Amino acid sequence: MGKKILMKGNEAVAEAAIRANCRFFFGYPITPQNEIPEYMSRELPKRGGVYLQAEAEFAAINMIYGAAGSGARVMTSSSSPGISLMAEGISYIIGAQLPCVLVNMVRGGPGLGNIAPAQSDYNQAVKGTTHGDVHLIVLAPSSIQEAVDLMYDAFDLADLYRNPVLVLGDGMIGQMMEPVEFKEATNKKLPPKTWAATGTRNSPDGKRRIINSLFMEPEDLESLNLALQKKYKEVVEKEVRYELYKMDSKLDVIFTAYGTTSRIVKYVIKKLEEEGIHAGLIRPITLWPFPQQIIGEYASNSSAKAFVSVEMSSGQMVEDVRLSVNGKKPVYFYGRTGGIVPEPKEIISYVKSIL
Repeated sequence: MGKKILMKGNEAVAEAAIRANCRFFFGYPITPQNEIPEYMSRELPKRGGVYLQAEAEFAAINMIYGAAGSGARVMTSSSSPGISLMAEGISYIIGAQLPCVLVNMVRGGPGLGNIAPAQSDYNQAVKGTTHGDVHLIVLAPSSIQEAVDLMYDAFDLADLYRNPVLVLGDGMIGQMMEPVEFKEATNKKLPPKTWAATGTRNSPDGKRRIINSLFMEPEDLESLNLALQKKYKEVVEKEVRYELYKMDSKLDVIFTAYGTTSRIVKYVIKKLEEEGIHAGLIRPITLWPFPQQIIGEYASNSSAKAFVSVEMSSGQMVEDVRLSVNGKKPVYFYGRTGGIVPEPKEIISYVKSIL
């Protein structure tokens, strides 16, 4: 075991990115993720990288587009409305099949909302980030250690699939402090970036590479879309991640929750157990691809009377849970919004009212 360091979540995410060989960061400040660009501005230039604060989020994402097109490991971070401003550029990046990493530490919405933790960007992340028939790979950590570990994976997944990867946290993950351990970056066997626009030096056929997401001929654009869908199918087959917690054979209720909320649910499960109510948790780690199959299997085979999705939103992930359960069990929802974190006693009372 290596040495553990007590760090704030945002700073730990930034340090993990640097250790994952990220060498370019472009962004614009917005609370509650400001410690990420602050840390990058201080540390990245010391370690051979470049930090640049853009004039706005839509400028930052186009800088990401340029750096990614050259084959560099590059990232940005923002919060909620800042990600909305990046939407156009993200679609360009996906259309050009370029790798990059995005971090969203979600704040309360809609509008400017507030700076308290929320999960109301789920739909934005997995369904509506940008235009086109596209997906981001979305990773949802529940602790600072997991956020650190997933940052390494995010850069590898982005390079492997030539697609943006979004790490979706919340204001609490970003602002709280926990001990973390940084593993050594692994040199995974990733495809060489022969597609990168670096002149002819990395081109096996000696031709220059052009980075573009504009395809004026419908047949050419359809070919791109078919290639993207083939890639997404591979991601679904290979990259689904989840945690099963207390998923014993004898269950009364199954929770679904992700990120910070899943930690509260684990405490709720402990307290319910003391009262003779058996509960378990299916925690999605990849929000896209969503762990639809495992949820469906438990819906078919478990003794549980119901599923309960607990979220810091008005009910967004619960729609995917219902699709996964596919009518085999009733699916209920408990959530708080506006930056309010649900308390265990509220969830316990709600579960008892169902059962």
